[in-house]
Amino acid sequence: MRSWERSLSVLEALRERGQAAGHGWTLDTELLPAHRQQVNALENQGLVELAGREDRAELSPLEGRPVRWAARLTPYGHDTLTYGCSRPRAEPSLGGEEADRQLVELIPSQMAALRVFVGLADQLRVPPADGLAEQVRTASCDHGIKRWRLHLTPEQMESVAYGLWLHRMTGSAAEANRFGREYGVVHSPAGGEGPPAADGLPSPAGAAAPGGAGVSRRG
Repeated sequence: MRSWERSLSVLEALRERGQAAGHGWTLDTELLPAHRQQVNALENQGLVELAGREDRAELSPLEGRPVRWAARLTPYGHDTLTYGCSRPRAEPSLGGEEADRQLVELIPSQMAALRVFVGLADQLRVPPADGLAEQVRTASCDHGIKRWRLHLTPEQMESVAYGLWLHRMTGSAAEANRFGREYGVVHSPAGGEGPPAADGLPSPAGAAAPGGAGVSRRG
């Protein structure tokens, strides 16, 4: 278990026991010695508050014994635990079923366009590829180089190219051009077989869905 995982486990124990007690404090008898040592480290980070003399004096009658030690989460500790339980997943190790995924690093404007694309999934006739929305949601950002990191299947790569093509057609070509240069995937609706027919009507000539003949890969 990594250090941050140990810290979250201690914070979670403090929250659960404090809530069960009703007064928010976790007492000395409710934590293992190793956890109490971790609490001291978390106090130094501002995540945990240790009971002072007055707090212990108030707790002692409630417990029917002298309380010599107690701890509870600070607002910072509460928020750290809340975020930690919902934090983006770690990037997948590219092995087994993930072996066909490619690391893709997007600049902020590309990521912003992609978020709009996946957010419109229910309204689009050619929606994002399966799993792309989850990849966008859990993407991590390398703040050193200001790039968002995703691991995409070939189908998802083509879907990204389609989303950036839509962005290109409505204002800015830079994002699609950059994606084409870096990953060799470009959406082009000209000359394809067309997207799936809608409402029983034939597909319009000269249009193609991402993942079909309308997406080209530059080798």
